[in-house]
Amino acid sequence: MTLSRSSFGWSPKSKVSGLLVSAFTFYFFLYFVIDFFIRFSARFPAYGVIRPTLIEVLILLVLLFSQKDKFKHKMDDPVFKGFFVLIGYIIISIPFVEWPGSVVRTNLDPFVKASVFLFFVAIFVDTERRLKIFLFVFVGCQIFRVLEPLYLNITSGYWGSSTYLSSKEFANRLAGAPADVINPNELGFVIATAIPFLHYLLWPLSWKAKSLYLLLMPMLLYALILTMSRGGFIALIVVAFFVFKESKSKFRLLIVGVLAAVLAFSVMTPVQKERYLSLIDRDAEGGASAEGRIRGMVNEFKLGMSRPIFGHGLGTTPEAKVHKLGARQASHNLYAEVLIELGIVGFLIFMAFLSKIIKKLFFVRSSFSKLNLDSLDFYSRLNKSLITLFWMYAVYSINYWGLSQYYWYLFAGLVIAFYNLALEKVEGKSGCCSGSNVTHHGSRFRLANKVRNRVL
Repeated sequence: MTLSRSSFGWSPKSKVSGLLVSAFTFYFFLYFVIDFFIRFSARFPAYGVIRPTLIEVLILLVLLFSQKDKFKHKMDDPVFKGFFVLIGYIIISIPFVEWPGSVVRTNLDPFVKASVFLFFVAIFVDTERRLKIFLFVFVGCQIFRVLEPLYLNITSGYWGSSTYLSSKEFANRLAGAPADVINPNELGFVIATAIPFLHYLLWPLSWKAKSLYLLLMPMLLYALILTMSRGGFIALIVVAFFVFKESKSKFRLLIVGVLAAVLAFSVMTPVQKERYLSLIDRDAEGGASAEGRIRGMVNEFKLGMSRPIFGHGLGTTPEAKVHKLGARQASHNLYAEVLIELGIVGFLIFMAFLSKIIKKLFFVRSSFSKLNLDSLDFYSRLNKSLITLFWMYAVYSINYWGLSQYYWYLFAGLVIAFYNLALEKVEGKSGCCSGSNVTHHGSRFRLANKVRNRVL
């Protein structure tokens, strides 16, 4: 069977025709990913002088446009279209926002640097092998970002950050390594990002993969304890919920979870215990800051409604808070941030963009179910990890800014790449069978996808 571009945006014959980006482009992109997350420029000052990530982005953009005939059919993807609507709205609304000068001079640059991940991942990750290599590099970078400060903490007492307690004392919190730029909450976010991939892509495999999983997981969880990140803890709860929901051994998993919680609580210091207990007990140490964070979120939503149509402008949340609320510090809420900067119209456009992402993952899951695809298949396991990660991001965004951060755009690009390759997997499974059942599944799948793309 041959799929039409109108239904999927690609054809299985495209690979025969050589419609893949060059190997050099893909591996140079991997170098950019490693450089971006491991921050070679901070580790090697002479290297950082040349602003390498900016140069790498420019090179990748040149490589992208020089091979546009190989991927232009992918631009019909609903996620891309949703993002283009967002870009168009941001540009058109600039004259109507409160601080257009700040948008143009300062805030467009970080947004562009973050959003290019959508295009790079979606376009450069175009085979199953490249998908696996990218996941290895991406997840490996996140694990390195966690293990490096953890190693420094164990060997030299490094913390990287601290928090003020109501008892007029400071408590140490683990942040990113000296060469990294992430605070304790962001380190908790990195940990919660890595865990779904490790659980679904390692645990179901061989004993070697299970051994690596069992080696890494305690270190990641211990690092999360040291961050004292309540947002990271909530993100872990979200991940644990979806893992439990998908598990066929719920009782066994529940026992493991209880034992892990008891062990984690036993290694916490009194301050760390109070910090996490403050999520449910406002009288515990740190409860006041948690209450303050909630008040900050409410104030930010009120601030967003002060200019409900076009907002204050891309990237102007700190500026708006200083002028309107008298304090620059934000509560780090993505949804309030979008409302403040883009107004209600931009908020709805951004939420529609996110909805297109999760609909793709649900559609793939439904298609796998109809074809009785092995639950241990790579694509099936990756689909579960991406769905888990989506909901973790959605919940964590209550406590984390992100309109000009990379994570939603990288995730969207990964979903597009996964979706195209997963459809090829489904088509291959349909084609390898025989009988009327195959015709039924194949026709139904193509028709449903046409309808799905129109709805998205």
